Amino acid sequence: MKLSSEEAAVSRFHCEMKTERKGARARAPDGRPGTFVDGVRWRQSRPRRGGGPGHVATHSEAREEGGTHGPSERAVFGELVATSASARASFERMACAAACYATVLLEGETGTGKSRAALAIHRAGTRASAPFLVVDCGALPANLLESELFGHEKGAFTGAIQRRVGAFEEADGGTIFLDEIGELPAELQPKLLRVLENREIRRLGSNTHQTVNVRVIAATHRDLRAEVAAGRFRADLYFRLAVVGIPLPSLRERPEDIPLIAERILAGLGATPEQLATLTAPRFVAQLQHAAWPGNVRELRNHLERCLVFQSALPPAMSASGVLDPAPPPRAVDASLTYAESRRRALEAFERDYVEALLKLHKGKVSQAAAAADMDRVYLYRLLRRHGLRS
Repeated sequence: MKLSSEEAAVSRFHCEMKTERKGARARAPDGRPGTFVDGVRWRQSRPRRGGGPGHVATHSEAREEGGTHGPSERAVFGELVATSASARASFERMACAAACYATVLLEGETGTGKSRAALAIHRAGTRASAPFLVVDCGALPANLLESELFGHEKGAFTGAIQRRVGAFEEADGGTIFLDEIGELPAELQPKLLRVLENREIRRLGSNTHQTVNVRVIAATHRDLRAEVAAGRFRADLYFRLAVVGIPLPSLRERPEDIPLIAERILAGLGATPEQLATLTAPRFVAQLQHAAWPGNVRELRNHLERCLVFQSALPPAMSASGVLDPAPPPRAVDASLTYAESRRRALEAFERDYVEALLKLHKGKVSQAAAAADMDRVYLYRLLRRHGLRS
């Protein structure tokens, strides 16, 4: 594909290609200078069969013409399973990433399996026998997170009674997984950038740098490009992280994968053959496929576990209390906002509504609520503070 511009400069995010269930989709964001094909400005486009010289073949055409760039036929990658084109395309990217040492950025909604994808990439690579360390960048305040990542010397701060080895140093030779990298405090972003550029760290309270041989995989549920545009995330750090960007599609974008995923979840939960037959029956699976699943695979797992507890194929709209949830009222959408800003506001509103309902269900008991939501307790406390809620 040839790309050209008559402008002296273009935006960093000028055009993006995304794999979907029906093939590929190209999108050009609003703003100058714009994206043109044969003199016509466009915003979104899908490939079609039998196009002219500028035509981009769909995955099915690439296979028919003998090409090798169609979606992978791989149905399993680590603990992840799929048959959908979008998920298999992500699996193919993961397999390519596992074969090299490039930094990987996993992007997807909460519950899409980013942690499992990171572990699968590590295990499929040459560092599989080396350490795999996980750091949740949203679970700790900035001062503790810096020590968690880079370590500290004895006496570096009040309470530092002995030297501590940080996650980067501990993962030397292996992989470090930086979960929720979008929550990284602004004051730590340049320090992480230096680590990615120079592959060396400096413990708090130390004057010397130490080289580390670490493969970095990061993950976020946020749109980091929108965060960069809003000035909340460094552009240079984003580009260092997104050397290999891998989007993980939401569950509602790939309902055909639900039977496979449900079967694997039930097997992992120790379902009996009778329970497995009931919860994989076509009628029940059809109900699962028509549900929205805002919590994605994590929510699906929680629902299936609930079905095992109640010994019944509960409809997906059934709450943890066993009562059918009323349909939520439609949320007003302000189309005058950009997509990124509208999505950010909707996500914040969902977070607040969910946490508020979660605490109400568990009578304000944070530990119990976090366990039921399969959420880290520290992260739940942070959500409470962010939205001004009290337990």
